[in-house]
Amino acid sequence: MIKAVRGENDDTSDLERDMNAQLVIVDPERHSGTPVFAGTRVPIQILFDHLEAGDPLEVFLQDFPSVSRDLAIAALEETKAALLTDAHPA
Repeated sequence: MIKAVRGENDDTSDLERDMNAQLVIVDPERHSGTPVFAGTRVPIQILFDHLEAGDPLEVFLQDFPSVSRDLAIAALEETKAALLTDAHPA
């Protein structure tokens, strides 16, 4: 699950090694509490905006090199899992 904490910093390399690490940080001192990728100041909303606009993941990663491919994919996978957990089969 995507975990958000208040006031903690994470090292992205540690994040990539630890599957239970936080993917998203919510800290009132960063972007007024906007959820950001752990170890960065990049709001997760920007990833969703890129994808909604039809940009491939590669464009987002080029625009925001502080977000690793593994981190972006993990965040997307956790978001998918969270949405599908509550979904009812058709």
